[in-house]
Amino acid sequence: MADDGVAVALPGAAIEPSAALRSELWCWSAIAVGSLAVAGAFALLLAISRVPGIEFLAFWPLDFFQKGLVIHVVFSFVVWFAAMFAALATIASARLGEGALGGLGLFSAGGVMLSMPLLFVPAFLQRGEPSLNNYVPVIIDPLYYAGLAVLGLSIALVAARLVAVSRPAALRCDPFAAVLAAAALAMLIALLCFAVALAALAGSAASFDFNESLMWGGGHILQFVNTILLVFAWTTLASAWSSNLARPLAAASALLLAGAAMGPLFYVIMAPFSPGQTSAFTWLQYILGPAAAVVAIPLVLRLRAPLPWSEPAFLALVLSMVLFGVGGVLGLFVDGADTRTPAHYHGMIAGVTLAFFGLIFSMILPALGRQAGSTRRQRLIVHLFAWGQLAACIGLFMAGGHGAPRKVAGAAQGLTDFVPMVGMGMNGLGGLIAVIGGVLFVWTVGSALLRAPSQVKAAMSRRSDAMIQEKSGQAPAVRRRK
Repeated sequence: MADDGVAVALPGAAIEPSAALRSELWCWSAIAVGSLAVAGAFALLLAISRVPGIEFLAFWPLDFFQKGLVIHVVFSFVVWFAAMFAALATIASARLGEGALGGLGLFSAGGVMLSMPLLFVPAFLQRGEPSLNNYVPVIIDPLYYAGLAVLGLSIALVAARLVAVSRPAALRCDPFAAVLAAAALAMLIALLCFAVALAALAGSAASFDFNESLMWGGGHILQFVNTILLVFAWTTLASAWSSNLARPLAAASALLLAGAAMGPLFYVIMAPFSPGQTSAFTWLQYILGPAAAVVAIPLVLRLRAPLPWSEPAFLALVLSMVLFGVGGVLGLFVDGADTRTPAHYHGMIAGVTLAFFGLIFSMILPALGRQAGSTRRQRLIVHLFAWGQLAACIGLFMAGGHGAPRKVAGAAQGLTDFVPMVGMGMNGLGGLIAVIGGVLFVWTVGSALLRAPSQVKAAMSRRSDAMIQEKSGQAPAVRRRK
């Protein structure tokens, strides 16, 4: 029923959710929460695996570390971001033309659900070697590659649908849908880079070098998709407290889309997988920081006092910008060999994730007629995740500055000096705190998704009545059954 939800409140316009929009949005939200649940479980195992002395616990599965790392990265970085992209692309498609929503979206969501066990199960089979290549790590197993293929094709359908319904006149009237259309086009460009690389590698045996070449170009372009979604999220979360951000957002998204468009050209004008092409993709990523700054600087300058620190959306916005900024600064010191590299990208990824938390709390769940617990709980989730991630990043950076290698655990880390031991201890403790915040997020949002909208509205009504009566000094009234 149309009245089960509330209008999808994006800056500049709003739509009343239809049954088709709510169905698709619920599916993508459930996929997003499910992917975080899997990623969080393995994040805890990985963080503990890096705590000095853990190798002396006979029961601790250090031999599982590399496969567990693959699962954590793919579910927290690939599936989670892809599901959030699909959720926002679904909203944008509905804004540009409700007739665009049909069976295609639910079919695509079903494809992603099918891909998840294909990406998960190979880690527990006595076969397949983990390949800790950049961006999209792999377990070398036909099931795993099939999962990646199904995931990519499913997301491609959602992106292609949004691009297909994007008409210039409609985009001019809806600049925020236009930004999401730019993200969809960048997503298709990233998937094209993966396809071109796969064609160039035809006949090669699967190995680390194979996977590194396959994922390098498309993986870089995915960062442009994620950054477009990030600046969109910042602008949306700030819309109640910072005005006139449409132009900075348009400029940033245009710059990011132009950068993404360079990816396929690198396969045409350069020899595939040559040092020159590898360097070109590496240098391309230096567009990301300035593009984010194009939005971040005017956003901060235009904030109106008093600042609403009690609002979870505003808190998520600020801490997202802090984490993304810290991660960007740490990236100036990486060399790819030690834990300064994961310190850099964990900060940036955590910044994007926090922004998505804010969107789910303030936009997606309300559109489904649901609420993620109290504002106090939402603030607690944001604080735990943000400060835990920040501590983990600083710990990784400290250890990496003293030579701690990345992608290993236990005694293989070679931790003998005081500073790297403290750093990896901070990483373990910070990771634990962040995981607690993530678990609370998954539990809270998952519970809201599993409740019927009418139950949520009734609970919200009872809470509102109690607050009004408390402020007026009256005792809460006892409702009689009818």
